[in-house]
This record gives sequence, structure tokens and C-alpha cells, in this order.
Amino acid sequence: MAKYQQKNVSDINLEDYLSEYEVKQATHEDLMFDRSRPKESLNGLWHYAVDQYDTCIRQHWYEERRFDANGFTLPVDYSFDEWPAMMLPCCWNTFSEKFSLYEGSMIFTRTFRFSRHDDERVFLKIGAANYICRVFLNREYVGMHRGGSTPAYFEISDCLRDDNRIIIQADNTRRPEQVPTENTDWFNYGGIYRDIEIIRVPRIFIKRFQAALVPDGTFNKIQVKVQLSGEFDGEACISIPELDITLPIPICRGCGERIIDAMPELWSPENPKLYHVSLKCGGDEVSDEIGFREICVKGREIFLNGNPVFLRGISCHEESVRNGKAPSDEEQLENIRLAKELGCNFMRLAHYPHNEKTAQLADREGILLWEEIPVYWAIRFSREETYRDAENQLSEMILRDWNRASVIIWSVGNENADSDERLSFMSRLARQAHRLDETRLVSAACLVSYEKMAIADRLVPYLDLIGLNEYMGWYTPDFSLLTKLFENSRPEKPVVITEFGADALPGHRGTSDDKGTEDCQKDVYERQIKVLKTIDYVKGMTPWILYDFRCPRRTSAIQGYYNRKGLLSPDKKYKKQAFWVLKAFYESLGSHS
Repeated sequence: MAKYQQKNVSDINLEDYLSEYEVKQATHEDLMFDRSRPKESLNGLWHYAVDQYDTCIRQHWYEERRFDANGFTLPVDYSFDEWPAMMLPCCWNTFSEKFSLYEGSMIFTRTFRFSRHDDERVFLKIGAANYICRVFLNREYVGMHRGGSTPAYFEISDCLRDDNRIIIQADNTRRPEQVPTENTDWFNYGGIYRDIEIIRVPRIFIKRFQAALVPDGTFNKIQVKVQLSGEFDGEACISIPELDITLPIPICRGCGERIIDAMPELWSPENPKLYHVSLKCGGDEVSDEIGFREICVKGREIFLNGNPVFLRGISCHEESVRNGKAPSDEEQLENIRLAKELGCNFMRLAHYPHNEKTAQLADREGILLWEEIPVYWAIRFSREETYRDAENQLSEMILRDWNRASVIIWSVGNENADSDERLSFMSRLARQAHRLDETRLVSAACLVSYEKMAIADRLVPYLDLIGLNEYMGWYTPDFSLLTKLFENSRPEKPVVITEFGADALPGHRGTSDDKGTEDCQKDVYERQIKVLKTIDYVKGMTPWILYDFRCPRRTSAIQGYYNRKGLLSPDKKYKKQAFWVLKAFYESLGSHS
């Protein structure tokens, strides 16, 4: 009895209740290629409960211990199937006004039927849950994942039954050691806000499938890389029917690659050509719609398919008024089409990996992408566990979107002070990005050195091009410093101005000196463009930002808990004056610049 009592009340006294859940962490090593695989969706109604004190994991609710050894009924602090229900995926902040500012833990649970087939493995995919998620299935702890914007895969083959109960804890608590850290300039949405799916695969399946042009400037070779889930010797077969390609790929110990002579029609924003590419190996088959293009830097120029390109861009957060960080497919497509209406050939997806469907839509619609991880502001750069978290999120992003022709730049961070610890941290990330992907550029959004009034970030040698955030005319009122900045800078690499702009409340008018008016924002854009178009090493820009977005830091009457630097209102229905300024500039450059 004493032993039972000790276990029953352990959550009252136990201080370290998290360590047992640190095992079985899903990482980039668990990612699988799943674009074409049949999936069984667990989206829909889930029961939920706010769990501010982490009672679920403290008391092991997942064990469902309702009776003691003698059969006596035990009191419990949950009633799974009597809880209210929420339709997932969803941000709880937009689901109910009472949760609008909630940060912490929430428990989700549902039951489902499942018919297991012989000789298969089964995986659970959670597209994204912020920030930590822990998964329990049929009274067993399955695993956990860190990172609010990248997917997690858990093998559940041995846990499944005919009738199943799944429990997922999502915890969006801001912590200083996390990536991002506790202080950001966007809203900290909570929830499971991307698809929840079950994936069936053979015992040995195709885990990685990558196809791209060999980056040698010839545009006549396609490299295909294959990684299986286990040891296998034999052959895979690659097929690209439109190019009359059907060829074997030798597989040794589960890995293989082949370089194929081919002359594909090249993908570009003006011609977003996609090929159906399929791969067979053993009892498994996958496919993808892939565009073939080459992106590279030579000197101060950026080249797409051998031609110099100016990146006519705009920054964009993943947010909508109605759905928060869970925008619908239609809303994601709307963002791309609004950018194209603005005259863009390029979008910076800030400041974290957006939904993988966004890059798929960009492939189809024809717009180039900058993708980024949230190494944002004052990360704990000296903490090795924080580095591993950042590197894992970077690796998950790269492996997830490797086949997307639209993605041309991986960014390892944004607006970090140039310290020794930061240099070590972010240079390691840049090297990891280059190791994982030799076909794309690596960058970061750097700060101006106001001491030198120049581009002087020590991270620059590790980057292929320089991203630069500068707010001359706004946070730095003396606009003449912009000219001095460029006169003092002589980078040997191209520069993309990743942020400039000014706040403007939609419909609020005044003089160009009135902060917060559309007229002030318009004036900042006009003066920025007048200078930037004269700088020969500036090869692109992504002004801040496409539309206004929620931010708890922004409390003035003009802001109203929104960052108002958008060219559009939060609902994207109203275009501010600066929208037309940028549109006119981009149109003046021509579609092929």
C-alpha cells in the first residue's frame, strides 16, 4: 500500500518530471519522403483540456490507471471523452477568445479504428505543433518533438490496436533556451496547426528521394539520391516519362545515387515547369512533381539558370486573421498571388519554416523562396543544447523541402548581434546547410554595423549572399546614413535588403513626417527605392512586410497589438499607398530582371 500511495501522489513532490519524456525525441533523422504516399487523416474533432500545471505528464494520464491492484476505483483528474472538442489542425488562440492569449500546455485526445495489414510499418506524422509535443498511444509513451514549425514522425507500428486512443500534449511555453527564444516580434500561437496523418509503408521503404540538376552550369545532368529505411542491396528504378527516362539506380546497403544525362526544360518564375518523377525500389514506390533549375552566385551577381536575376521580393509571415498560424490552402495561395500582383518573383518566408504546402504551391505558381529557421534575436548562443535544437530545425526544413525548385535560399537566422558566441553558432549552421544541400544558397538576415556604418558582419564569409535588415528613415531617422552605409561597404558578394519599411495604420493619412500614416510609409519606400536602385551590388529586396500581423509587443494606438509595416491590412483586403510604390518599381524592372 505504501508503494502504491507513493506512486499515486508522486506528482505532488517530484520536481524533475520531464526527464523521462526527453527520450524518444523525433529529429530530422526520422523524416521520411511522404509527398505521394496515401495517408489516413486524423484531422477532425479532438477532445481537449487546458493543462497549465502539466498534470497529464506528471500523473501519467496516458496509463489510464482507473483501478488499483484490488479492483477498487481510483479518483482521476481527467475525463477524456467528456472534454469539449476542437477541430484540428487549429491554433487554440483563434479557436476561442478565452484562449486568445493562453500560453502553456494543452492536451488533445481522440479514439480511432485501425486495421493493420501484414508486413507493413506504420508512422504518425504531425505536420507542426508549437513548441514541444509529446505523443501517447494506447497507454504507451511514443515520443516527443521540439520545434514549432517543422514536422515530426513517430513509428507506431507496435502500439496500434483495432481500437486506439491517442493523446498529444502541445506546449507553446516560451523559454529562453528554445529556438526561437522567449522574446520575438510575432505572436506565439499554440496548438497542433498542421495535418495529423497516419502513413503505411513496407518493412523497408524509400526514406529519402532527392532529384536536382547537377550544379555545374551545363543544365544537362540530373542527380538522383536515394536512401532506404534499412539495409538493402539491389536496384531502384527512376522514371521521368516526359524525358523518356527509365533507368536503374544501384543500391548498396540502403543508399544509392545516379547522375543522368538529360536536357530538362528549366523551371523559372516565368516558366514553372514541373516533371512527374517516380522511384521504385523493392515493394515501395514514391513520386514527386519536380522542377529543375540552377541557382548560383558569381561575384556580386545572382544567377538563375545561367542568367542574372534581381530578386523582386516581399517578406511574409505565416498568419491569417481567421486562422492564425494555420492558414488554409486558399490563404497560402492568396499570399503568393498577392506577391505576384505586387510584381514579385521572390518571397522571404519569415521567420520560421512555413507550411510545406506553401513551397509546393510556389513550385506550381512560379515564385522563388527564401526559407528560414527562427534563430532570432538573442538566442542562447553559448548553449550546446540550443544549437542542437537549431541545427535539427534547419535539417528538418532542408530535408522536407529539398525537391522544391522554388526554394533557392536557406537562411540560418535573423537580426543577431555579432558576438563571438553567435559567430560560432551560426557559422556551424551555415556549414550544416551546405553539407545537406549543395544546390542552393545559404544566407542570413544581418544587422548594419552602426559603429562602422557599414556591412561588416563577421558571418559574411560563411554565406553565399548577404541579407541586410536596415530601417533608415524609420528606426534610424537620419536617412542620409543609408548612402553612407553603401559608400562604406564594398562587399564581394551580392546583397539582398531583407528588411526595410515603416508602420502605417490602414487608412490613416497625414504628411510624410507623421509617423504611422500611409503617407510616411509611402515616403520611406520612395526614398529607399531611389537609393537602392543605384547600388550595383544590391541584387534583391524583401521589404517588411506583405500584410500586417499580430504582435504582443506593439501596444501603441496606431499598432493595436499589430506590426503595421504591412503593405496590406491584416485581412489583406486593403492596399496601402506604399503597395503601389513598390509595384511600380518592380514593374519598371521588367519581368526577366
